Amino acid sequence: MEPEEPMPSAGRAEVRTVAASPEAARRVAEVLRGCFAADEQRGCPDHSGGGTRLHLTVDTTHPAGPTPPWLVASQTSGNGRDRTDES
Repeated sequence: MEPEEPMPSAGRAEVRTVAASPEAARRVAEVLRGCFAADEQRGCPDHSGGGTRLHLTVDTTHPAGPTPPWLVASQTSGNGRDRTDES
């Protein structure tokens, strides 16, 4: 069992991407960095499936530029349900 990571500070979000290739994971990180201020990405092999796992911390209080319309439209549903397949 992996040690539990501390919760990010207010306004920050930890994003984990699992992709079939490092290039695909980098593309996702580029899109996120286009929306939010972010720190350096941290990548490693995904031992569960043979792909790449990438970790990125974004600051949701500091947009990297104008907010894309799709982000504004994606308001949370507020249903409080979490995905059960995430760890």
